[in-house]
Amino acid sequence: MADTPKPKSNKNSKKAGSGKPIPSNRRVSHAGRMAHVSSKAPAIGKIVQLLTGFGHSLTEFLWSLGFAARFFLAVLLHSGMALRRFQLTIRELYFTGVLSIIIILVSGLFVGMVLGLQGYETLQRYGSSEALGVLVALSLVRELGPVVAALLFASRAGSAITAEIGLMKATEQLSAMEMMAVNPIARVVAPRFWAGVISMPLLAALFSAMGIFGGYLVGVVLIGVDVGSFWSQMQASVDFREDIVNGVIKSFVFGIIISWIAVFEGYDSDPTAEGVSRATTNTVVTSSLSVLAADFILTALMFRGA
Repeated sequence: MADTPKPKSNKNSKKAGSGKPIPSNRRVSHAGRMAHVSSKAPAIGKIVQLLTGFGHSLTEFLWSLGFAARFFLAVLLHSGMALRRFQLTIRELYFTGVLSIIIILVSGLFVGMVLGLQGYETLQRYGSSEALGVLVALSLVRELGPVVAALLFASRAGSAITAEIGLMKATEQLSAMEMMAVNPIARVVAPRFWAGVISMPLLAALFSAMGIFGGYLVGVVLIGVDVGSFWSQMQASVDFREDIVNGVIKSFVFGIIISWIAVFEGYDSDPTAEGVSRATTNTVVTSSLSVLAADFILTALMFRGA
C-alpha cells in the first residue's frame, strides 16, 4: 500500500501563527502616530471653520456693498421729486441742519480755543507767536473744520435719519406707500439725502468760523497777541482756492458719504427694535471710519503739491 503523501508545511502560516508577541517599542510608536493624527484633526477643523466664516463675511460684505451702490443710483434717479417739491427738502434741512447748529457752534468754539492755547505754547518757543492766527485758520479750514463737523453731523443727524427711516420700515409705513403707488425712495429717502448733502458744507463753514473766533478770544483777548498781526497774517496766508475751496469740497464729499450711509442703513435695517438700534450704531461707526478714510485720500490728492 502506497504511503499517503504528507502535506507540505506552510512556512508563512507558521510565522503567522507562531504566537510571538509584537515588540513593545513597535506598539508604542504605532499608538504615538495615531495620537498625532488624531490631534491634527481638531486643528484642521478649526482652520476650515475660520476660512468658512471669513468667506461668508466677505461674501456678505460684497453683497451689501453692491446693494448699497445700487441703492445710491436709485436715490439719484428718483431725486426729481425732492428737487421739484423742494419744500420736502427744506423741511429735512431744518431737521438735519438747523437743529445741529448748536452742537456745531459750541464744539467749534472750544476746538478753536484749544488750538489757540496749544498753538501759542508751541509758537512761543520759536518766537513766532504772532503767527497764531495762521495756525488756527489753516488747521480749521483745511482739516479740523470739515472732519470734526462731519463726525458731529454723523453722530447727531446721521443717526437720527437712520432711526427715522428704520422706524418707518418697522411700522410698515414704507410698505403702505408702495401699496398707494408712492415710491418711498423718492418721497422719503431722497429729500433726506439731499438735505444732508446741502447741510454739511454750511455746518463745516460755521464750525471753522466759530473756531477762528475761539482762537481769537484765547490768543488776542486772553493771552495778548497783537490783534493786527493775528488778522493780517491770517489773511495773507490763507488762500481762497488752495484752502477754503478744498475745505468746502471735503465737506461736500463728507456730506454725500454720511447721508448715503444713513439712508441706506435705515432702509436696509431689520423691521424690529433691535434691527433699528443696530442700524443706528452701524451708521455712526461706518460714517466715522469712512470720513476719516476719505479725508486721507482727499488730503493726499489736494495738498500734495502745496
